[in-house]
Amino acid sequence: MTHPSHYAKTQPDKIAYQMAGSGKAITYRELDALSNQGAHLFRSLGLKAGDHIAFLMENRLAFMEICWAAQRAGLYYTAISRYLKQDEIDYIVKDCGARVVITTPTCAGQIKGLVGDAPGAPLFYMTDEPQPGFRSWDKETSDQPTTPVADEVAGYDMLYSSGTTGRPKGIKRTHEYGPIDVPNPFLRLLCEKMCGMGQDSIYLSPAPLYHAAPLRFNMMAISLGGTSIIMEHFDAEEFLRLVEKHKVTQSQLVPTMFVRMLKLPDDVRKKYDVSSLKGAIHAAAPCPVEVKARMIEWWGPILIEYYAGSEGNGVTVSDSKQWLAHPGTVGKAVVGSLKILDEDGNEMPVGQIGTVYFADAPVFSYHNDPEKTQRAFNDKGWSTLGDVGYVDAEGFLYLTDRKSYMIISGGVNIYPQETEDVLITHPAVADVAVFGVPNEEMGEEVKAVVQPHDMAQAGPALEAELIDYCREKLSAIKCPRSIDFAAELPRTPTGKLVKRHLRDAYWPRKG
Repeated sequence: MTHPSHYAKTQPDKIAYQMAGSGKAITYRELDALSNQGAHLFRSLGLKAGDHIAFLMENRLAFMEICWAAQRAGLYYTAISRYLKQDEIDYIVKDCGARVVITTPTCAGQIKGLVGDAPGAPLFYMTDEPQPGFRSWDKETSDQPTTPVADEVAGYDMLYSSGTTGRPKGIKRTHEYGPIDVPNPFLRLLCEKMCGMGQDSIYLSPAPLYHAAPLRFNMMAISLGGTSIIMEHFDAEEFLRLVEKHKVTQSQLVPTMFVRMLKLPDDVRKKYDVSSLKGAIHAAAPCPVEVKARMIEWWGPILIEYYAGSEGNGVTVSDSKQWLAHPGTVGKAVVGSLKILDEDGNEMPVGQIGTVYFADAPVFSYHNDPEKTQRAFNDKGWSTLGDVGYVDAEGFLYLTDRKSYMIISGGVNIYPQETEDVLITHPAVADVAVFGVPNEEMGEEVKAVVQPHDMAQAGPALEAELIDYCREKLSAIKCPRSIDFAAELPRTPTGKLVKRHLRDAYWPRKG
C-alpha cells in the first residue's frame, strides 16, 4: 500500500512535511487526521466524488493537507497560482466549477473581491483568522471526525497550464472512482525506481506547490513514506544549505535553479556538502547543455530529466548516463511512443525537425474547451504539446523549441532555444529571452532581451560583446541582430519564461 494513511499506522510520529524556513512540521498521524477531517467537511457541504474545489495559498503545510483531504474524498482539486490577478483567478474558479475555494490571509487581497452570495457561487474559506466574508477552514474542519469518510475514493488534481501562450487551460483526467492507494505509475517509476525514493528519503521541494511537478512529487514522497522539506521560496545558497542540514536525498528542480546555483561564487558552492543527494529530477524548461554538464560534474551522475506536460499524454526520461552519451537529449519514451511530424502531418525521418507527437498514449482533454482539445490531436489520435524537436537513431528525443516561438527569417527556421543556451553561459548574463521581431526584408529577425547580473553594465559595449560571443559559437543567422536589456525577465515561479510578454511589445497590434 502506498498512501499516507498506511504510514499513519506504521510510523505515526515520523515527520511527513516540514517547512524549511519556519520549521513547522506535521507527522503522518496528524496528516491522516487532518485530511480525514477535511474530507468529512467536504461531504458535510454536499460535495461528492467528481466535484471540484480550488485553493489559492502560499507554500505552507495546509496546502498539502487540503490536497490529501480532496484526494481521499474523490474530488478534483485545482491549485491556483498566487501570482495571478483577480480576473485570472475568477476565470479559473468559474471554469473548473469549484464549489469550495480556500485561501489564506496572505493571499486574501487577490481573492476577496470574488466573495459573494450569488446563486451557484462557491463557498469561500480561509485558514488562520478568516477575514470578513470568509468561513473558517480551521474551525470547521476541527469539528469533524478524524476517521475516514465511509465512501472514500481517489480524487485527482485538475491543474491549469501556466498560460505562457494565452488563457490557461484546465487539464482533466477521467475520474475512475478507484481506491485511494493506487499511485500514478509514471511517478512511481520516476521517483521510486529511477530516483531511489522510499521511506528513508528526505525530499527537498524548492518550487511553488501550485505547479504540477512540485505538487505531485510532494504527494509521491509521502506516498512512499519519506519526509518532505518544503522551501517557502527558492534561494540558491539556501537550497545548498538545506541539503547539507537535512542530508537531503532527492529533489525536483528546474534549469533556472541550476543556473542560479552555478553562478554563485565558487567559495559559496564549495562551502556546502551535497554528497547526500542521490537523485535530482528536472523538467519544465529546456536545460542548456553546458549548464547540465556542469551540474553533473558538480553533483555527480544523479540528474534525471523528463519531458512531459500536465496533460500526461506522454513522457520521455533520460538518466545522466544516457544524457552523457546523448548530450542535449530529454530521453526516450517511457509513456507513449514518439512521432515527429511535418506541417502536413507526415512522419519525419530520423534527425529531421518537426512537431513532437505521442502515439499510443493516455488521452486527455482541456476542460470546457473542446476546440483546444481537438487541436492537440491529429486524425490518428496522436497528441502534441506544441513542442518542436527530432529523434536520433536510438530513439532519443531532442527538443529545439516551442512551435509558437520559432523564428522564420528569409524562409529559414530558427529555434530561439539554441541561441538562449549560448547567451546564458556568458558570465554577464543572468537571464535571456530570444524571439523574432519584424524585419521588412527577411520577415523576421532574431532579437534578444538580456537580464544582466549588473544593470550598470547594460549598454552598447555589452550588446556588442554578447553578439560577438554568440557568433563565435553559432552561425550568424541564429544570432541576435540587436539586444535590449531589462532588470528582470517575466518568468513564472516555476521557471517558465513568459516570452509573449516580451515579444508582443515589438509587434504591431492587430486590428
